[in-house]
Amino acid sequence: FAALTAAVAVATTGTAVDADGKAHHHHHAHHKDEHDFPADAKQFLEAAKKFLGADSHLSASADKQVLWNAIRKDIEDIIEDEDSENPGVDGYGGNSGGGGDVGPMFVRLAWHCSGSYDKETGTGGSNGATMRFSPEADHGANAGLGHARALLEPVKAKYGKYGVTYADIYVFAGNVAIEAMGGPALKFRPGRTDAAAAATPAEDPRFSPDGRLPDADGRGIDPAQHLRDIFHRMGFTDREIVTLSGGHALGRCHTDRSGYWGPWTNSPTTFSNQFFVQLEEQDWFVKRTHKGKPWTGPLQYEDSTGSLMMLPTDLCLKNDRVFRPVVAEYYKDEEKFFTEFAAAWTILTELGCEKVLDDVEIINLDAELPAALGDAQRKIVKAVESFRDALGEKVQKAKKTGWFW
Repeated sequence: FAALTAAVAVATTGTAVDADGKAHHHHHAHHKDEHDFPADAKQFLEAAKKFLGADSHLSASADKQVLWNAIRKDIEDIIEDEDSENPGVDGYGGNSGGGGDVGPMFVRLAWHCSGSYDKETGTGGSNGATMRFSPEADHGANAGLGHARALLEPVKAKYGKYGVTYADIYVFAGNVAIEAMGGPALKFRPGRTDAAAAATPAEDPRFSPDGRLPDADGRGIDPAQHLRDIFHRMGFTDREIVTLSGGHALGRCHTDRSGYWGPWTNSPTTFSNQFFVQLEEQDWFVKRTHKGKPWTGPLQYEDSTGSLMMLPTDLCLKNDRVFRPVVAEYYKDEEKFFTEFAAAWTILTELGCEKVLDDVEIINLDAELPAALGDAQRKIVKAVESFRDALGEKVQKAKKTGWFW
């Protein structure tokens, strides 16, 4: 309790209080990982360190924990802000602009940054944030992701001076979105680097050629074989192909991006095993019409109501003799799906990053601190909020001053 009192005093006044209640001036030791935080932000960081000291594996990385938890809250704000722009022609609800909710789009950004990895050549992956540059930015699979990157620009503007990279932000935004939409707790380690300019994979292995991400039509071959070609190239197993496909519980397809239309589930902003439930329980028919007119887009499937969709690379999971039993497992056991998805997602987002990632694993201070900390836990969360506020205005305000477009 004395330590808690002292830390609160530092957080609020900059003066430490001894256990006997006597005040004395507190000098902050500069920590090598603190970068150059503003004075008031340093105060809150010092307070949080005292609380985190109750958990020794956290205290050593307190500044990173507080920094990334502040970033988490800013990303959550962007996801929840109804004015966050996601333009689109389909008139989807959610955030503004017709493109639907931005949370699933952040998941897609993290996945497309990571899914370009090739284990044979060691090229691609999320290190480098290479999607910021053409030609990768213009690859067909990445259509619409410029909207996601634009929404995260204010986060980089606010925290970049503390060593935070685009590459880490893009992956972390996907993690935060999955967790905010009810998914499993996900591991995150910072340390990814940013490429300075466009390059070929031969010049800079962080870059990758077009064609590394899956095409929903199977690219002219059996869709199941196409999925194997794409995911085995990254080092994934057949089981993990099904696991990661479960991410289609989230989001929708867009006629002005992929050319396809519609959500896979009735709850596209809730992470669940609903993708597998729909695969198992619905009958799927070739889509022939759209809003009363003939469907002119690529081959896709719809349920009897026409409101849900599946892609050829989705339906093949139900028809392939190896994939099918895994679909049935996840249909029956959401907890198993969550556990295995969290493991596969961490592998995916760390592909090609092994040499640069920190040993420090960022935890969600809001969710994962030991319950025994009680009041201290609430104080840490408050310290994160105060620290975030001390760094400047909230990110969604920055958007109005020209961050978008």
